[in-house]
Amino acid sequence: MPPRRFSNEPAFVLHRYDWSESSLILEVFTRNHGRTALVAKGAKKPSSNFRPVLLPLQPLQLGWTQSAGGDAEIHTLKGAEWVGGHIMPTGDALLSGLYMNELLLRLLARGDPHALLFDHYAAVVRVLASEHGEALEPVLRLFELVLLREVGLLPALDVQTLTQHALDPAARYALVAEGGLRTAGPDERASLRGAQWLLLAQALQEGAALTALLHACAPVAFELKPQLRALLQYHCGSPRLRTRQFMMDVQAL
Repeated sequence: MPPRRFSNEPAFVLHRYDWSESSLILEVFTRNHGRTALVAKGAKKPSSNFRPVLLPLQPLQLGWTQSAGGDAEIHTLKGAEWVGGHIMPTGDALLSGLYMNELLLRLLARGDPHALLFDHYAAVVRVLASEHGEALEPVLRLFELVLLREVGLLPALDVQTLTQHALDPAARYALVAEGGLRTAGPDERASLRGAQWLLLAQALQEGAALTALLHACAPVAFELKPQLRALLQYHCGSPRLRTRQFMMDVQAL
């Protein structure tokens, strides 16, 4: 069987590893083929056309060749073009982007496409690279929700997980790693009112439109953050996410 070729594939670099003195192994997130591993031969050479292009949080179009038989895990990069549109995020926005990349590396299986997740990731990266102001936390919550939903780890947000009873709009509920959505205790601050969970559930069901999700996440981003972070860490397993640990260390300085 001849090698299969792919071209003009929208993609982002999630991580890169040294492979030899002159080459790199790339973990990339592509729109139509999911997470993919590529070898960029000669990419570390000063004369390589790949060298200035293969950066994280930058929109790319990639081309590669799949090995004969199609059973190899790492394929050969043949072309990479920067699509343009925004600069590299900096500061907290850069750390947030690297955090999203680490989540994708931990939770996405190779070769499992998630076009909707890719589109939301690309939109969030554009926000991170812009004068995002107070949008940083809401867009991160949006991304976390869509990621959990796309990989099948987010329980239904319109019913209590164990009983399947409908939510009382006025009562408070907490999202916990081992029990899903349950009634919150009287002193449990990391919780949302039923009406807020229902709004999030509706936004996710309506094609996960970016504006609807952002509208639902913005008022509850602070309360939602510890609940989603605990759920994500639970499913990522040990060790702690490196980007989360780094952020905590920086905040403690």
